[in-house]
Order: sequence, then C-alpha cells, then structure tokens
Amino acid sequence: MFQDLGNFNSSKFQVSEFILLGFPGIHSWQHWLSLPLVLLYLLALSANILILIIINQEATLHQPMYYFLGILAMVDMGLATTIMPKILTILWFNSKTIGLPECFVQMYAIHSFVGMESGIFVCMAIDRYVAICQPLCYSSIITKSFVLKATVLMALRNSLTTIPIPVLAAQRHYCSKNQIEHCLCSNLGVTSLSCDDRTINSVYQLLLAWIFMGSDLGLILVSYALILHSVLKLNSMEAISKALSTCTSHLILILFFYTVIIVISITHSATMTFPLIPVLLNVLHNVIPPALNPMVYALKNKELRQGLCKLLKLDFKGS
Repeated sequence: MFQDLGNFNSSKFQVSEFILLGFPGIHSWQHWLSLPLVLLYLLALSANILILIIINQEATLHQPMYYFLGILAMVDMGLATTIMPKILTILWFNSKTIGLPECFVQMYAIHSFVGMESGIFVCMAIDRYVAICQPLCYSSIITKSFVLKATVLMALRNSLTTIPIPVLAAQRHYCSKNQIEHCLCSNLGVTSLSCDDRTINSVYQLLLAWIFMGSDLGLILVSYALILHSVLKLNSMEAISKALSTCTSHLILILFFYTVIIVISITHSATMTFPLIPVLLNVLHNVIPPALNPMVYALKNKELRQGLCKLLKLDFKGS
C-alpha cells in the first residue's frame, strides 16, 4: 500500500516540460545576443549551401577530399539547425518551455552531430595523410567507396553510441525543479534537475568523450605529425609551402573544435561561480565552426575559390 502511494506521489510530481531560461546572469538583456547569433546562423547556412552547390556543379571537385568537405557542410548545417531555432524563439518570443520528448531528441541530435563532425575530421586527416605521405597509393586507397564506407561507419558509430544518453536521461525522475539555466538541452544541464542518482549519466558521457573524441583527436594528431615529418623531408620549398598551406586550415579548425570541447568540460565544474561561461561556449561551439569551416576552406583552397567566383560570375585571378 505504502509502495503504491509512493509511486502515485512520484508520478504526480513528475514534471511534463522543462523551462530553458537562456543565458544565466544576463536574462534582462540576453535578447541582444540574438543579432550576432542569427547572423552566425545565416552565415553558416548560406556558406555551407554554397560549398555544396560548388562541389556539385564543378566536375573537377568530384574528388574524395571535397566529398568529405560536402559531408562536413551537411553535418554543420544539421548541428546549427538543431539548436538555433529554439534559441531564437527564447530570445525573441520568450518561448522558454520545451517538452521532455523534444528535449531528449535535441540532446540526442546534438551529441550525434558533434560526434559525426569529429569523425569527419578524422576522415579528412587520413585523406590528407595519404595524399601527402603516400601520393602514389592515393587513388587506390582513397576512393569513392572509401568515402562511402567511412561516412556510413561514422554515421552508425555516432547514431548508435549516443542513444544511451537521452535514454538514460529519460529514465531519471524529475520531481520538482524544471528550470534549466541554459538555452539548449545539454545532458548534464537536464540531468542535474533529477531527484535521483545521475552518476551513470555523467559516467557514460565521460566514457563516450574519452573513447571516441579522445581517439579521434589522437588519430588526427598522429596523422598531422606524420604529415609534418614527411613534409619537412621535401627538398622543394614550394612543395613544403603548398602542403603546409593545405593542412594548416584543417588543423586550425580541428584544434578550435576540440579545444572548446575541453574548455566546456573544465568550466562545467565551475558553473556555480561562472555559469554563463560554459553555456555561452556550448552555444558558440555549435554555431561558430559551421560558420567558419566553409569560409576557411574556401579561402585556403584555390579550386573552391575558382568555383565560387564562377558561381557568382566573377573574374578569378589567382596563382
């Protein structure tokens, strides 16, 4: 009887929705952030769409490196679109409520897209390693089949391994508090409201980050270390300059991507003192790379610049 009464009370006080308060500490003027955020979002969409159009229209760009870049563009648009519409409705219309199912779906999508972007960075690093260190074997190793298999593998890896994150979050009991000091449904932000033990949620996310993100970053660093070692052995300064120029843009974006993830993880433990920092970094991490990636690649890649100028019907003059 008492157990039944306990179950009744538990279900009675289970919340049915969360309230996303936005950016902690600046609620009174956070709507002003909508201007830079919407500009970044529109830039991310338009720049990545341009990349996809250029790659599709230019036959010379139908190569593995550009296929990976096109996949990265689609992942970037998916990542930004997962969070930005809801953030803008919070800032513009004060629409702060979000249902539990919608919140858990957003949580799943964010982790899947972030993991997919990490995986594509690995594929691009391998592509550059083979192109520079094993150029005679490039056409036989990095084929269209390799691109397809690598993409499917990364998609399956990230879509399946992130399922437990929202599933475990949904199993927690949210009995009283439903206000989240955030503008998106982060795993740790949501589960911090639960009335029961959430250790398994934190442990699984930590393991996922170390096993997959850590291994991805390790493979990338090894690939670029081998590339640097191979490049420095070249006798031609022009060849060294060209190889380093090609890889520099990749490495800058990759290091930014992982550095922000590490900073978010570290600052999350200091949320009680500086709650705005991890929230702001979390949002910017999901919108700045999608906006920067296509611009950096286009600026550093002659073929993409030519394709862009041709698309916009401009005269291209480049070395």
